[in-house]
Amino acid sequence: MKEYQTITEISGPLVFAEVDEPVGYDEIVEIETEDGRTLRGQVLESSEGIVSIQVFEGTGGIDRNASVRFLGETMKMPVTEDLLGRVLDGSGNPIDGGPEIVPDERQDIVGKAINPYSREYPEEFIQTGVSAIDGMNTLVRGQKLPIFSGSGLPHNELALQIARQATVPEEDESGEDSEFAVIFGAMGITAEEANEFMDDFERTGALERSVVFMNLADDPAVERQVTPRLALTTAEYLAFEKDYHVLVILTDMTNYCEALREIGAAREEVPGRRGYPGYMYTDLAQLYERAGRIEGKEGSVTQIPILTMPGDDDTHPIPDLTGYITEGQIMMDRDLNSQGIEPPVNVLPSLSRLMDDGIGEGLTRGDHGDVSDQMYAAYAEGEDLRDLVNIVGREALSERDNKFLDFADRFEAEFVQQGYDTNRSIDDTLELGWDLLSDLPKTELNRIDEELIEEHYREDETAEAVQAD
Repeated sequence: MKEYQTITEISGPLVFAEVDEPVGYDEIVEIETEDGRTLRGQVLESSEGIVSIQVFEGTGGIDRNASVRFLGETMKMPVTEDLLGRVLDGSGNPIDGGPEIVPDERQDIVGKAINPYSREYPEEFIQTGVSAIDGMNTLVRGQKLPIFSGSGLPHNELALQIARQATVPEEDESGEDSEFAVIFGAMGITAEEANEFMDDFERTGALERSVVFMNLADDPAVERQVTPRLALTTAEYLAFEKDYHVLVILTDMTNYCEALREIGAAREEVPGRRGYPGYMYTDLAQLYERAGRIEGKEGSVTQIPILTMPGDDDTHPIPDLTGYITEGQIMMDRDLNSQGIEPPVNVLPSLSRLMDDGIGEGLTRGDHGDVSDQMYAAYAEGEDLRDLVNIVGREALSERDNKFLDFADRFEAEFVQQGYDTNRSIDDTLELGWDLLSDLPKTELNRIDEELIEEHYREDETAEAVQAD
């Protein structure tokens, strides 16, 4: 192994060094400083005679006298089932005071692309216990469903609630005992947020079935590029080699993309939209497409990436590109949050593209699709009428319109609103939906099969009493 003392330039998180032999792309590098510290880095660009290295721990303390060693291998994650219950930093080193990790094997963090032919179609319903998701934008096993949020909104609370409550009712009923694990990858979060996450994981006992990767806001930006890849490599190992069903929560993808932009600027690349690198779409796809199921394998990887939209702008490059790659989105709403609704999920712009395949008889309930469609239509009409009320006043509306306005209010106050500690089964969610829809006249339920209306519609008790008299 050759050692070089040929550093020519240091620019932000990057170090440039001269070499006299070919060096591989993504190769791991050790840099030894004059004061005896050893820093790790990765080859970002390799051309004849010179390489650029991104240093995970930052370039502080590195000067031209530092030694550079190329290890001849790409970065690998030490994986084992014993990782469950552990807390690691953004580079995969234990920070929970526990013993060193003794790996079963070491896997390349870039991962192998899943062959589209061997992908199994996702269609097993995952019950999150959150009505706005289960009832209206259902999550299925193997899906990637991001949460689009804004600065200051409680997306972390929703993510923790899903991590605590997620189950597969079909397996619970059949008595199958499938192993369930949560991989939590945090990028660029504050120490306060990190403490909240850890307190919640420990309080609820969720840490026992979780692996936590923590990259804090004051950690180097370069490390943020590695953290999600370490998390997903761990998830793939548990899912496809140990038959776990793994839920991967990545927060915050905006911080990840900012790190991409920072490194792109240090490399003096030609910027794309709003200064982000032109390859950001490809880079995000490499992460998101690692979700899924593989034919013949018991396990699965389901992803919930969280991103805060800068300026609440859903046309910003980060949510825009994420929307192209993933199968829908859960939208958090600032107005609902200001009204105290928990979780403040706006179901109208939210979407789960795989929902239709994960609901219905044998998966959730036969009336699920119809109830969801009808509630969506009624809530959308109620929202439109709110705008009209601002102009003409409520007195100018017909009795029918007033019923839709009341429905929209009740839908937010009773269906979406449930707090972060309430775990509703899919039956509870659908029964609550019928309770709300029974406030509307039967003639308005034009998206529900008549047999289902006869079975589930709840006549007003006072009206029945008047008819009996």
